[in-house]
Amino acid sequence: MMRERRKCVFVSLVGIALMSLCIVRGENTLQSPVKLIWHYYKLNTTCPDAEEYIKHQVKLFWQKDKSITAKFLRLLSADCLSKNGCDGSILLDGPNSEKYAPQNQGLQGFEEIDKIKIVLEDRCPGVVSCTDILNLATRDAAHLAGAPSYPVFTGRRDGFTSTIDAVDLPSPSISWQEGLNYFQSKGLDVLDMTTLLGAHSMGKTHCRYIMDRLYNFQGTQKPDPSMDKSFLKELRKKCPKKSKTDPTVNLTPKSGNDYQFTGLYYSRILSRKAVLGIDQQLLFGNDTNEIVQEFAPKSGFEDFRRSFALSMSRMGNIKVLTGKDGEIRQHCRRRN
Repeated sequence: MMRERRKCVFVSLVGIALMSLCIVRGENTLQSPVKLIWHYYKLNTTCPDAEEYIKHQVKLFWQKDKSITAKFLRLLSADCLSKNGCDGSILLDGPNSEKYAPQNQGLQGFEEIDKIKIVLEDRCPGVVSCTDILNLATRDAAHLAGAPSYPVFTGRRDGFTSTIDAVDLPSPSISWQEGLNYFQSKGLDVLDMTTLLGAHSMGKTHCRYIMDRLYNFQGTQKPDPSMDKSFLKELRKKCPKKSKTDPTVNLTPKSGNDYQFTGLYYSRILSRKAVLGIDQQLLFGNDTNEIVQEFAPKSGFEDFRRSFALSMSRMGNIKVLTGKDGEIRQHCRRRN
């Protein structure tokens, strides 16, 4: 069943009420076949408290470092959106592994996943996969920052291989249509794309990813005309043209906590104050614009949160390994 434009539908996952939306068409459930199970560890393994162990560790990390939410969100996206899908291959070490692809430069969160794995191996060895740890830890960190505590279906197993060639993340300067083509190649839709990019409500990016917008948009030697002029001036101060370093800027600049899950990302798109090109591009597609308009007001924040819950579950369902496929790694950085 598809959500059709302006037709209100009720969205749920295995009986769990998630949302009632009146926005652009999009899938309202997980992609078929659904191989994962809700509460897999509680119902089917010798580690029924696995999710509680993970949640406790994530809370400890988050209390010390609020940026852990943004780190985990990016790490999970890098894993699930690779050609291998959600198999924990981003966690594997090796000179040619995914984590060393240019698109993945600056990824963080590996040490925290390692620490969670140590706890789980101590309490129930050989049961919980690294890819499930990453999915659950990301959900818990996002919830601490203000996102919904959405159901994470589990039972994933870890992949055997990780190569740079498996990383096909596009440039953040692509058009909304190119972005949609990419997400659709992963089995996701326009609502998933516009929702998942909302994770840019927190975190930072390096100046190198926006220099083209600031100084040479599409080879014109001029800035991106879609950018608010005062915001352009502000970003140019932070990212000077002849800088010898590569500073970072907040993806969604705001007062107070820069690692809080909010809907400000969407209102800034409407104000033409998005940092990344792909984010500002959401203003120019008919469907993406409609979704942004829905999520931007304070009254639309709950719709965004609920859509985020479903889209994160759908992203976490890409090319999963279950049953006898893959393995349960003893150490997340290497095969058994």
